Amino acid sequence: EQYGKYDAVFLTDQEGIWLTFDEGYENGYTASILDTLKEEEVPAVFFVTLDYVKKEPDLVRRMIDEGHTVGNHTAYHPNMTKITLEKAQENIQVLHDYMQEEFQYTMTLFRNPEGAFSEQVLALTQSMGYKTVLWSYAYKDWDVKQQPDPQTALKNVTHGLHPGAVYLLHAVSSTNDQILKSFIEQAR
Repeated sequence: EQYGKYDAVFLTDQEGIWLTFDEGYENGYTASILDTLKEEEVPAVFFVTLDYVKKEPDLVRRMIDEGHTVGNHTAYHPNMTKITLEKAQENIQVLHDYMQEEFQYTMTLFRNPEGAFSEQVLALTQSMGYKTVLWSYAYKDWDVKQQPDPQTALKNVTHGLHPGAVYLLHAVSSTNDQILKSFIEQAR
């Protein structure tokens, strides 16, 4: 309600849930995650950075070809509230242009790095034609040295299920790779 005027969402207006994955770098699990999503016929949103797209073009192409949405997570992953609006716009535009040139793909969804946003940043992304997608559920899955055990993680993520949930997951997580199929089955 508070940020809808900026086309920003924490929840979807749908009965189901959105699975979203942030992709800052590759840790070897994205292909398996894509395999599971394909097998389960579940679309997801992958928020990518410029570095990721340049280093992993085959995975990005696969995301697109398999019907997933690829979202803008900025070129260089800055905290958008700590840089000028000009630099923020540049961070969005550079990745946007690269995706159009290299993949003929137009990005329409945006996620703020670190989840850091302000009304100015939300207004900027909206003026650039983006819907900002935040989340209603996230857990500490990004620290690859401290992965939660799969059973605990599965219990936590299923406990957070609710209509319209937007899940923030990180594809660098070995645990997310291990629990994804079970999570989808329980979510259904």
